Amino acid sequence: MTASARSLEIAQIAATAAQDKLGENVVCLDVTGLFPLADIFLFVSARNERQVAAIADEIADQLHLAGVKLQRQEGKAAGRWILLDFGDMLVHVMHEEERLFYSIERLWKDAVPVQLIES
Repeated sequence: MTASARSLEIAQIAATAAQDKLGENVVCLDVTGLFPLADIFLFVSARNERQVAAIADEIADQLHLAGVKLQRQEGKAAGRWILLDFGDMLVHVMHEEERLFYSIERLWKDAVPVQLIES
C-alpha cells in the first residue's frame, strides 16, 4: 500500500513551505505499510530555534490555505523539535543538533522514500 495522492500533495506543499523558510535536509517517507495512523512523515532541519518555529508556522499556514487542518502541535515552546500532526501526515521540524542526536529517520529505515520537487 502506498500513500494517497492527497497525502503526497500535502507533503509537497509542506516541503515547499519549509524550503521557502530555509529548511534543510527535507526528507519525506511513505510510512503507510509501517504506521497505521499516517501515510507520510516529513522531516526538516533548521539551524536555530527561531527558524524551527518559523518553518513550523509556515507549513501550518500553507496547509491551512490548502484546506488541511492542523490537528495537534507539540514542542513549540522549546523550539528545538516541533511535531505537527495533520492527520495523514506528521511533520517533524527539528533543530539540526536534535536531528543528528536522535537520528529519528533511522527508526523508519524500512519506509519508502518519497521524491519531492525542490523549490
